[in-house]
Amino acid sequence: MYAIKSTLPDATLKTVGEALQGALVDLIDLSLIAKQTHWNVLGPRFRSVHLQLDEVVDIARSHSDTVAERAAALGLSPDGRAATVASGTGIGAVPEGWQKDTDAVRTLVDALGAVIVRMRERLDEVGPVDSVSEDVLIQITKDLEKHHWMFQAENEG
Repeated sequence: MYAIKSTLPDATLKTVGEALQGALVDLIDLSLIAKQTHWNVLGPRFRSVHLQLDEVVDIARSHSDTVAERAAALGLSPDGRAATVASGTGIGAVPEGWQKDTDAVRTLVDALGAVIVRMRERLDEVGPVDSVSEDVLIQITKDLEKHHWMFQAENEG
């Protein structure tokens, strides 16, 4: 089998690989949680929350592809299998069944918050050793924080 070889030292590659794999798992799970919530939201703000949830799905899917491609470029095999995601995610379980719009928003605030905390930890680990991967994680964190803010604002007032 042909293997991609990185120019990064092995210790750096291990740190970056763990960070990218963790980010991949969290982003895949975030997209699934947002889509599950999207299908089950009810209430007077159904349409706006429903559409906002699809924005999170799109951004999480797009960023998961970027993360997986970054890992592959470094010679690391990205693992987005369901069992890997289920065992490695940092996001708590979401409620089963229908969710009132305010509860759906709270679900996303919690899920986004959990992913952001872990992304910032990864930034601390990757920043000193690989600025290219750090840049990828910075962009993801920026986008997730924007959605986190918007969902929090959705339930205020």
